[in-house]
Amino acid sequence: MKKAVVIGSGFGGIAAALRLRKKKYDVTLVEALPTLGGRARVFEKDGFKFDAGPTVITAPYLLEELFEMFGKDMKDYIELLPVDPFYRVVFHDGKVFDYVGDEDRLLEQIAKFSEEDVEGYKKLAAHARRIFDVGYTQLADQPFLSVADMIKVIPQMIGLENYRSVYSLVSKYIKNDYLRQVFSFEPLLVGGNPNSITSIYLLIHWLERKWGVHFAKGGTGAIISGMRKLMEEEGISIKTSFSVEQIENRGKKVSAVISKEGERLDCDLVISNADPATVYKKMISPDILKKHAPKKVEKRHASMSLFVAYFGTNKVYDNLKHHTIVLGPRYLPLLDDIFEKKVLADDFSLYLHAPARTDKSMAPEGKDAFYVLSPVPNNLSNIDWDVEGPKYMDKILTHLENTHMPNLKENLATSFYITPNYFEKDLQSKDGAAFGLEPRFTQSAYFRYHNRSEEVEDLYFVGASTHPGAGVPGVLSSAKVLDKIIPQGN
Repeated sequence: MKKAVVIGSGFGGIAAALRLRKKKYDVTLVEALPTLGGRARVFEKDGFKFDAGPTVITAPYLLEELFEMFGKDMKDYIELLPVDPFYRVVFHDGKVFDYVGDEDRLLEQIAKFSEEDVEGYKKLAAHARRIFDVGYTQLADQPFLSVADMIKVIPQMIGLENYRSVYSLVSKYIKNDYLRQVFSFEPLLVGGNPNSITSIYLLIHWLERKWGVHFAKGGTGAIISGMRKLMEEEGISIKTSFSVEQIENRGKKVSAVISKEGERLDCDLVISNADPATVYKKMISPDILKKHAPKKVEKRHASMSLFVAYFGTNKVYDNLKHHTIVLGPRYLPLLDDIFEKKVLADDFSLYLHAPARTDKSMAPEGKDAFYVLSPVPNNLSNIDWDVEGPKYMDKILTHLENTHMPNLKENLATSFYITPNYFEKDLQSKDGAAFGLEPRFTQSAYFRYHNRSEEVEDLYFVGASTHPGAGVPGVLSSAKVLDKIIPQGN
């Protein structure tokens, strides 16, 4: 068998390892951290377990496929639970919108805000479905390796008005300002600015409507555990605490990966789930790079980052839904502060995750577990998080205590937080970006990092910065692209 090394154990890396094993490669997966999962790792503190990253599971068939490839049933490894409502959106003035999958219930919610926007939403949903049929069904698992690949889809994109931003296209159909926010915030889940990201990302709306929103029993970490079990059953070698320092090449062909401790793994090909910017800047000899030389890599725009507070409480807050979007008094101006001005604003919008609403096992009995994330600028902002972090944490907890979680501070059992520094240092993401490359049009499809390197033979990429992009469906689909561009292993 030919030998393959997969660098990184996020969803994309694990999916790639499994797909290569199915192609009869001898696969070794290496992970720099002590545990698997990458952004989807698990934090443990004071008897609480917290999912570190993605908790919204959509398009579950992408996970099911990985087990079916080996004649196995995902339900024997992972249990997915439906979430309803998908999200509760709470506005700064107390108004509430429950975003649900059932259309009749959804239209009732819309009518409470604006009767005239009911018909507008129906047209918006139909448009989102057309975008989904092209942008997702036809293109999500297709390689974009040449200009010709991009040119042939441009007429369809123009016809679907993908030259407009998500917010612009939503505003074409929806007039109420509250509803415009409800139906345009989803690109933030993949690191995009709703006011500038191409409207092709409206496909997220229909993707959620089509398959629903799910949560894994036991948390996202339970998905990683189930996938690890499958990898071990299928003979994939797993090495944690293996931080790759160099991808060795002979000529322009990869020949081995070498760890910081000097351990060498000979291989015929490498699939990287690590940030391509980090790979090209730090792991490959600059002598063979032109398009991805360090100076050119620096010019690419990283996504925004996140401040994430994790906390457990000694009381249960049953008033909260599983997913709550807490919107501040500003919407477009706040997005501008985060993405363009790169300043830490006085106000914020939050995503509050309360997993015990769906799965009681996510918190000790009589207690509750949460994380709350706030989109913030990436590290090009030069914000000193050692100074600002504690203040921002207190600000968020105070806001939650005053609005949704009475007496929160006196009921805290444990708490900690991560900043953009975590993404830059622990996850080795350029500029501390939480979602890899920003998914603006000039960094989409052909313009993202290619799934197959143009400069290093037998080097491939999966994950948030490659096509089709961030989010769990995106990174799992990036591994599907490999099926079309990597030959059989024997």
